[in-house]
Amino acid sequence: MQKILNLYDKAIAMVSGKFPEALALLFVRVSLAGIFWRSARTKVEEGTWLTMSDTTVFLFEEEYGMPFPEVTGLIATYAEHFLPILVVLGLFTRIGATGLFVITMVIQLFVYPDAWWVTHIIWVALALILMTRGGGMLSLDTILASKRK
Repeated sequence: MQKILNLYDKAIAMVSGKFPEALALLFVRVSLAGIFWRSARTKVEEGTWLTMSDTTVFLFEEEYGMPFPEVTGLIATYAEHFLPILVVLGLFTRIGATGLFVITMVIQLFVYPDAWWVTHIIWVALALILMTRGGGMLSLDTILASKRK
């Protein structure tokens, strides 16, 4: 039994270090950012970076029932482009993750309230990990923090 416990302790030590955590946080950052980046790209005219499509305005008005669809659609389009970039780079990771958390909760509460257990709980979990842990060792946040010291 002691050999098994020793093996277990070694396995835990291997995955509990700074580098494994950094890899895990990098994976979380890319996963969460990818969800919102793909959504952002559906909101713009093909071949452009940030020109919001007429379809986006229509969806925000008719399907989502959002007030001021031109404004809310533009805010969502810009946020879903800008915040994932911050998160992937690990630059102001906690702020970017908080923004994506807020977007998720708006979608959950006002757009797709039945999607909690299917989708949104995972997005919230990913955002909360980054909000509490930050970007990790493999992030620009860490580089900037070391320069400030």
